[in-house]
Amino acid sequence: MIPFSLILWGQTRIASGLAAILNACAPLFTAVLAHFLTRDERLTPRRAAGVLLGLAGVVRMIGPDSLGGLGRDVLAQLAVLAAGVSYAGAGIFGRRFAGTPPLVTATGQVIASTLLILPVALLVDRPWALAPPGARVGAALLGLAMISTALGYVVYFRILAVAGATNLLLATLLMPVIALVLGTLVLGERLAPRHFAGMGLIAGGLSVIDGRLLGRLPARKPRRS
Repeated sequence: MIPFSLILWGQTRIASGLAAILNACAPLFTAVLAHFLTRDERLTPRRAAGVLLGLAGVVRMIGPDSLGGLGRDVLAQLAVLAAGVSYAGAGIFGRRFAGTPPLVTATGQVIASTLLILPVALLVDRPWALAPPGARVGAALLGLAMISTALGYVVYFRILAVAGATNLLLATLLMPVIALVLGTLVLGERLAPRHFAGMGLIAGGLSVIDGRLLGRLPARKPRRS
C-alpha cells in the first residue's frame, strides 16, 4: 500500500522514465539493508557489482535523457525512492513468514492492505458519486485483482522463502524488459538498439549476482616460476 501510493503520487509530477529508473534502485536498497538486518544475505562485492550493472542496464534501456529531470520536483523523486526503500523493508520483513504457506501470507497481506486503504479510498475518491464502470473496466480490475495482485503475491512469498529478499527484489530490474517485450508483441512497438543493449546489461548483472555462470568458468592456473 505504501509504495504503490508513493509511486502513484510521484508519477503525477515526474516523467515515467525517471520514475522507472528511481524505482529500479529497490535492489540496491535491499542489498544494503539485508547486509545489516540479516545474517545470510551479505553485500558481497560480486552482488553489489551485479546490482549496479543491472541498474546501468535499466538506465540504458529507458534512456539516459530521462535523468535530465533530476533536481526538479525533488519531493516526487524522493517519494519514488522511498517506495523502493519500502519494497526493500517489506522483502526483508517478509522473511519472517518463511514457514507459513505462501497462499496464507498473501491472503493476509491483501486483506490487511484492503482494510487499511478502504477508508482513504472512500474519503478521497467517493466512489458513490462516480458512474458505474463498464464491462471492460470491470474485467481489467478483475484481472489486476486476481492475477497481478492475488496470484502475484503468492508467487512473491514463494520466491522470498526460497531465494531471499535481495534476489526477490531483483525482479524490479526485469520490469522494463517485460514492458518492452509486451509493448512489442501486443502494441506493435519497435525496439531500438539501446533496448537490446540494456537487456544485455541487465542479464549480465543478474548472472553476476547469481554466480553460477561465473562458477562454471575455468579457473586460471598459477604460472610456474
